[in-house]
Amino acid sequence: MNHGAKAVFISHGGGPMPLLGDVGHSEMLACLEGLAANLRRPDAVVVVSAHWEEQVATITAGETPALIYDYYGFPQESYEIAYPCRGEPALARELYQLLTESGIKAKLDKERGFDHGVFVPLKIMYPEASIPCVQLSLLASLDPSSHIDIGKALRSLSRENVLLVGSGFSFHNLKAFFAPETIETRDLNHAFEQWLHDTCGNSEYSEEERTRRLNRWFEAPGARFCHPREEHLLPLHVCYGAALKPCSESLKLSIMHKESSMYVW
Repeated sequence: MNHGAKAVFISHGGGPMPLLGDVGHSEMLACLEGLAANLRRPDAVVVVSAHWEEQVATITAGETPALIYDYYGFPQESYEIAYPCRGEPALARELYQLLTESGIKAKLDKERGFDHGVFVPLKIMYPEASIPCVQLSLLASLDPSSHIDIGKALRSLSRENVLLVGSGFSFHNLKAFFAPETIETRDLNHAFEQWLHDTCGNSEYSEEERTRRLNRWFEAPGARFCHPREEHLLPLHVCYGAALKPCSESLKLSIMHKESSMYVW
């Protein structure tokens, strides 16, 4: 990842709603389209999605992965979304090798397809589906430091111009999306977003301190309100591990009336 390739943590919104014209996702659409326009166009994409957890780090290794419509109760068109990008088995094997050499247990999965944490944002960023993609799972342990270690292992990737996308959501409290907002809930959302912007972007922190903060993310103000379960935050830890420096850009936006953010390294 040291050859000018970027890592980017994105907030991917609610299920397929960004692709269905939902007004609450209009800022997210504009943000992802802007990101794609401003980043160097990658030769391949590695996506760490919040929607895949395994006991060991698992990598899609199929030539033509299918799409997994892992959401419920949406209109029929949601289950007909197409994103026919190719897999990249050679890249998958290199990721497997890098993880294994770093002492991280890993496996290849030739059968699994891409979940909506992959195809929804990529369809917005690269709609022509011409960039090959590999998906990497989270660990079911949800241990923050282990996900930073996964990112560190990817730093030795020999392939140039591979974009690492951490596809999660900086705010992911499903009940709160559908409950009336109060001053208290708004303040908790804001407090955690401020902490996350500071943690990812403040160049005065040493990387040891930044790592410590990310590993103890649950001590941040508003942390457990914004993330009752942390799977939508951990893709950010993988991105940070691959970069080991402050982010070069942070993007603040509203998604479904909640303060959200995206980070570029």
